[in-house]
Amino acid sequence: MSSVPSTMRAVQIKDGTGPSSSLFIGETEVPQLQDDQVLVKIQAFGLNRMDLLQREGHYPLPPGASPILGVEFSGTVVATKNTKTSWNVGQEVFGLATGGAYAEYIRVPSSMVLEKPKELDWVQAAAIPENFLTAFQALRHLAEMKQGDDVLIHAGASGVGLAAIQLARAFGANKVFATAGSEEKVQFCQQMGANKCINYKSEDWAEALANETGAKAGAGSVDVIMDFVGAPYFEKNLASLKRDGRLVLQGFMGGSKVKELNIGPLLFKRLRVEGSTLRSRSLEYQGDLVQGFVREKGLERLISGCSGQGDDHHKIVIHKVYSWKDIKDAHDEMEANKNIGKIIVTVD
Repeated sequence: MSSVPSTMRAVQIKDGTGPSSSLFIGETEVPQLQDDQVLVKIQAFGLNRMDLLQREGHYPLPPGASPILGVEFSGTVVATKNTKTSWNVGQEVFGLATGGAYAEYIRVPSSMVLEKPKELDWVQAAAIPENFLTAFQALRHLAEMKQGDDVLIHAGASGVGLAAIQLARAFGANKVFATAGSEEKVQFCQQMGANKCINYKSEDWAEALANETGAKAGAGSVDVIMDFVGAPYFEKNLASLKRDGRLVLQGFMGGSKVKELNIGPLLFKRLRVEGSTLRSRSLEYQGDLVQGFVREKGLERLISGCSGQGDDHHKIVIHKVYSWKDIKDAHDEMEANKNIGKIIVTVD
């Protein structure tokens, strides 16, 4: 690592936690490599809602994670150490991390990076890992979505939501439904492949879904639901699932405490509810997930989509690109729920 400096710039939080105004770029040590790790000089990183929670002190870090924000990035390999997979200095990559992406350099297990295709730029590559891998894990690994299932994606216009809409279609969903909070977002979700998107601010989404599917009272409308909202939607989610339906909880944007709940549908409809945060999974699990996404042609479809080769391929939706010098503005944009797609920050 003789060509790599001993210190680097990174986004830090004044006093450890605080509002967006507490973010600043400061100096810290470059992480030292351990076996089977690579060091990447970062070109761009993605914003995620967990970053806001961590900034405010509401997101517990998994053991061994860097306290620096950020879990996805693109950049160039500048050093390796006894890696099990073949990586060379100078290779352009993108990948997933348990933390540390808001910086000039990041160390990650060699299995959690992928070579950046020449068809993708730095911004597009940095927008892939968390969105598509979270959606891939929820639909394929947790919900065990199969061909012919009807699927509902809440927060459909978010980065993960848009990825989930596309993946559900790729995996052979019969129909894909979504919810969103504005007519602009509703239209965009439908352009991205949702058969029907419901504006939850102007109508009761559960009633609208039942009307759309012709579901009888108590029977349910869909086989799989992917939810980021939590408590306010929980009972309606159970009611909206068909027999043997699966609900995957990915967040609690609306809160985590349900005051009163009829749990009858869990028993009578044989429902399955599972929660998951990808970041808390073992490094081995995350590495396998990264490689599994490639095996199921997820990356191949992204490359095709970015090359404009047909509507059935995935598209990377970028809402806005910020310089990391404007990291406060980037956090404020996400906090205001203004984004349709991904917010990306470049390191300059």
